[in-house]
Amino acid sequence: MCGIAGIFDFRERGPIRRSVLGRMTGSLAHRGPDGQGLHIEPGLGFGHRRLSIIDLENGRQPMVSGDGDVIVTYNGEIYNFRELRKELQGKGAKFISHSDTEVILHAWKAWGAACVEHFNGMFAFALWERSSQTLFMARDRLGIKPLYYASLPDGRLIFASELKALLTYPELTRRLNPLAIENFFTFGYIPDPGTILEGVFKLPPGHVLTQTRGEPRPRSYQYWDVEFSSELSSRAAVETELIDRLHHSVRMQTVSDVPLGAFLSGGVDSSAVVAMMAKGAASPITTCSIAFDEARFDETRFARKVAQRYNTRHFVDEVNAGAINEVDFLSQSYDEPFADSSALPTHEVCRLARTHVKVALSGDGGDENFAGYRRHRWSATEAHIRQMVPSALRWPLFGSLGRVYPKLDWAPKMLRAKSTFQALALDAVEGYLESVAITSASRRRALYTPSFERTLDGYRSIEVFQAHARAADGLDPLSLVQYLDFKTYLPGDILTKVDRASMAYGLEVRVPLLDHEFVEWVARLDPGLKLVGREGKYIFKKSLEPYVPHDVMYRQKMGFAVPLGRWVKGPLYERIRQACAYSLPETGIFERKTLLSLLEQHRKGVSNHASLLWALLVFDGFVRNVLKESRTAEASA
Repeated sequence: MCGIAGIFDFRERGPIRRSVLGRMTGSLAHRGPDGQGLHIEPGLGFGHRRLSIIDLENGRQPMVSGDGDVIVTYNGEIYNFRELRKELQGKGAKFISHSDTEVILHAWKAWGAACVEHFNGMFAFALWERSSQTLFMARDRLGIKPLYYASLPDGRLIFASELKALLTYPELTRRLNPLAIENFFTFGYIPDPGTILEGVFKLPPGHVLTQTRGEPRPRSYQYWDVEFSSELSSRAAVETELIDRLHHSVRMQTVSDVPLGAFLSGGVDSSAVVAMMAKGAASPITTCSIAFDEARFDETRFARKVAQRYNTRHFVDEVNAGAINEVDFLSQSYDEPFADSSALPTHEVCRLARTHVKVALSGDGGDENFAGYRRHRWSATEAHIRQMVPSALRWPLFGSLGRVYPKLDWAPKMLRAKSTFQALALDAVEGYLESVAITSASRRRALYTPSFERTLDGYRSIEVFQAHARAADGLDPLSLVQYLDFKTYLPGDILTKVDRASMAYGLEVRVPLLDHEFVEWVARLDPGLKLVGREGKYIFKKSLEPYVPHDVMYRQKMGFAVPLGRWVKGPLYERIRQACAYSLPETGIFERKTLLSLLEQHRKGVSNHASLLWALLVFDGFVRNVLKESRTAEASA
């Protein structure tokens, strides 16, 4: 796992400033504490920070092919690199190292842009071919590894693993993207391909980008997408094959030349990964968990059950209200506003793991694969109700009920029917957005000043979902919302959270449940095997019954959450009040009166605005700690 950066003059062959490329690369030192490399030639500069995992001595980058024609800077792991190495040797390739990086070079020689279709792994890389004067960039199928880029008016294309590296580039314009702000206060993150800055983009998952010198702009295309169907429906056959495929994925991702362990939250997914790691393991596995000082958020008793069953070397650390002091650190880690409060315990478990191992396997992806989120169940129920009510009657019926039913934010879910009625009045895509949004469209409108609202020019975040839904036309209701999660929540929230948290401590995290071959196979399962009644991940749990304790699997889902509502009322209150009263209104984006009203409603228990208030605090941290800092650095440069 590493950090990459680069500069490409796509108009001419202008000089690349070593000091600038060095700053870009150096800003990623946390991603690669084991070494740094630069390659500079007329019109091109590649930078690399290395976290040594495979072939510790010979895997240094940027790496140049034997004939000097191709150069690569790469972040990630190609898990099938040994198989590809043999195949490429059969085609005449001569290797001088045992690293997966060199496999990329020879794969490009053999297959060109189609090389990415041969890779099984997580990766983001940039490759320069001198003979064709072409820059080629690629991101893995699921978006496990990040890649930011910007094409600048001066004819330079810059790229990096994190936005902070681009922010060191003097000529980059630091203008906030209004559409990204609207998306952030909808989703709690900024979906691909947008970023918080105008003119800066993330390469979407499963995409490649090419820029040939002399061409006016880069070209991007998608080489992979998850395709849902209902081909596999035999429960007995599926259970056997599921375990075989899961074990294969885990075994493939345990290849490492450094100490390796696993996260163990006490949930189904991480327990499944640990169980598969334990099959045939020669020595005890190292596992790490996070405890909470509030019982309803603490899953460590379940994690210990799994740890005891498989005799792991188990380590536990605790997250308490003192973690809120990490808010500014989170702003600097994520570069863009990022409002998933579970980033706090994720950072803690990564910090804990890094004291014992250099690589950790996680259970991320299980909910997306097997319909494990509660919102999947609610969405399926809403879809069933919509089918029973003619579309012409939905808005008059459910819209009216939604208007008159009281808003009971603090009540149990079954009593909070107002949002359900409002969702039923919408179509499936709009209804799903209501279920995932951290705040409603009407509340976002109240947040914004009239001047900022005009910059949106009528834009609404539903357009993100609608664009993806068009590519998923014809899917059943459950597969549709799973597809939306694969395109937005998984790369934008879950994988971003883990990448930045792990890289902050020089820890590599692998996600075997997101092996693309496993994902493709699971996507072919009949939806009726994933959600049965109120039981999500049905076939996954049934398959795991011989391996995971029953009470670990069949209990209410807790998630990796923190007691945010209590923290906002208590230790975070004064900090949020200062932001709402002063620094946030000074941006010209927010109405001070609305911000303070939301905070008081939450403090008095009238409404639960914890997620929105946390998002506002995170945004304030971004403006103070990232944007202003980068502008100051730009001025001094």
